[in-house]
Amino acid sequence: MLPAIKDYRDLARRRLSRFAFDYLEGGAEDGRTLARNLAAYQALLFRPRVLRDVTETDPGMEIFGRKYRLPLLVGPTGLNGLYWPKAEEALARAAHAEGLPFVMSTASTSLIEDVRAASDGDLWLQLYVQRDRAIAESMMARARAAGFSTLMLTVDTMVHGKRDHDIRNGFRMPVPWTPRLLADLAAHPRWCLRMLRQGGSPQLVNLARSSGMANDLKAQAAGLSRQMDMSLCWDDIAWLRRHWHGPVIIKGILTPADAEIAARQGLDGIVVSNHGGRQLEGAPSAVEMLPAIVAAAGGMHVFVDGGVRRGADIAKALAMGARGVLVGRAPLYGLAARGPRGVAEVLAILRGEFETTLRLLGVPQAARLDAAALSDDHAARLAAL
Repeated sequence: MLPAIKDYRDLARRRLSRFAFDYLEGGAEDGRTLARNLAAYQALLFRPRVLRDVTETDPGMEIFGRKYRLPLLVGPTGLNGLYWPKAEEALARAAHAEGLPFVMSTASTSLIEDVRAASDGDLWLQLYVQRDRAIAESMMARARAAGFSTLMLTVDTMVHGKRDHDIRNGFRMPVPWTPRLLADLAAHPRWCLRMLRQGGSPQLVNLARSSGMANDLKAQAAGLSRQMDMSLCWDDIAWLRRHWHGPVIIKGILTPADAEIAARQGLDGIVVSNHGGRQLEGAPSAVEMLPAIVAAAGGMHVFVDGGVRRGADIAKALAMGARGVLVGRAPLYGLAARGPRGVAEVLAILRGEFETTLRLLGVPQAARLDAAALSDDHAARLAAL
């Protein structure tokens, strides 16, 4: 096991082709929002208490009536087959081994049914809605049949944010053959061999199956990027409820006003998120908006993502009012660096660091973390970013 998440990131950078690593790591435009996500956690300071019995810790959290080992979800990420074959199966198995949910993306490169066959754990479906809503309806039906428990609708991707790194690399699906790409591939033979073993470029297989597309990655990518339903609005929550009878969560909330609407709509939860800094450049970090959104959320479960790289970051998010955090890049660093073993190691590192943080804070139960664990000037520190 490597010492920290950043070590897996560094190893992933060496082992992946440049365009694959840049797709994993990069943010929108100049990357300022991505940097702000990381800076927000760094700005928060703890206020530890001492001489408290921390012999036993309880790092778990109850979510929708079910107790998880950590207040953490392995969040939805797309095109994971770029990093390792059968990536979603590996992520789901590692999450289950740690007692955590795995949220599977619409843009996954493994089938819903195959991921269920690979894991007995709690699986959630992240949903993008195309203009042809029959595709989303099919995906929800397939996930229900496979025993997925929770639906997470992502609402901040009406169009794709501008990602300069992908333009510089000429990255699109399928990847075009260029002299620059050939040089990149030649510098990463192990990665190339893995891709060849899985049949070349990964496919958006769930989108293809639910839309009736052929195994044509160009058509699949176009369907995901250019056919998003830009008419989707709050009134469509009723449509979702007709097709999904479990908990429904909205991902992509960044304002208290939208949290209030979500509460009035009877949603079960929200994810405060700027999409990992990959969509709107100049957006606030999710964690800095968290307290005001929690206050407006009316008792819904409030989750947060973007910038979690340490177990201490999980504690800071909970102290700011979150029920739990989603991690996206961190487990992918592990996957790209060391395969399924790397995912398990990254999750174990986060668990160990979080338990250590609880003890050092003098708050051995995760569910008891609140703003008292943070310095009095934490709001001013975030405002100064």
